[in-house]
Amino acid sequence: MASLDYQKQHKKRLSWMPWLYFSLKPKLLEWAIPWQQEIQQTLAQLETINIGEYCFIAPEAELFAEPGRDIVIGNKCMIAADVFMHGPITLGNEVAINHGCSLDGGRTGITIGSQTRIANNVTIYAFNHGMSPNAPIYEQPVTSKGIVIGQDVWIGAQAGIVDGVSIGDHAVIGMGCIVTKDVPAYSIVAGNPAKVIGDRRKK
Repeated sequence: MASLDYQKQHKKRLSWMPWLYFSLKPKLLEWAIPWQQEIQQTLAQLETINIGEYCFIAPEAELFAEPGRDIVIGNKCMIAADVFMHGPITLGNEVAINHGCSLDGGRTGITIGSQTRIANNVTIYAFNHGMSPNAPIYEQPVTSKGIVIGQDVWIGAQAGIVDGVSIGDHAVIGMGCIVTKDVPAYSIVAGNPAKVIGDRRKK
């Protein structure tokens, strides 16, 4: 196979499995690092985004950040293909956001602690609409309390996190669960709505 075809396929592989970027051999880093530098520099010029060192951002990811709705990305973070992010959002170091996730910081913002891992198709929305029957939903006032996710949290695939929730350090959020209340540190939660089913310190 021609090297050009191989490189194109390898870029696609990295976009969908970005953790592979951090174990590339020096020969592959010769083209991968400039490729990522170009993507990240362009993003930083077009949007109000601050990107830390040695990050990976898939070209298929969509990041939007106006002044006052900044996105701040720590060192060694990875953002996979088909991720949607709208600030304000702050990521610590070594945060992983896998493919198909959707994050909107509303007015107040989303904060995610270092070394947190977010599996595919997770939705995190830091805003909500009013529900008065006197007006259509789209005309209702929007509220935003913000969402805080601690360090070393594991959020399973297809989970949803609603506005106003705080998730403690080292918690585990089960696949497909909907988090509507605060989650204590080290807790394991599952279900819809999410409920505590265990403690990580006992595993």
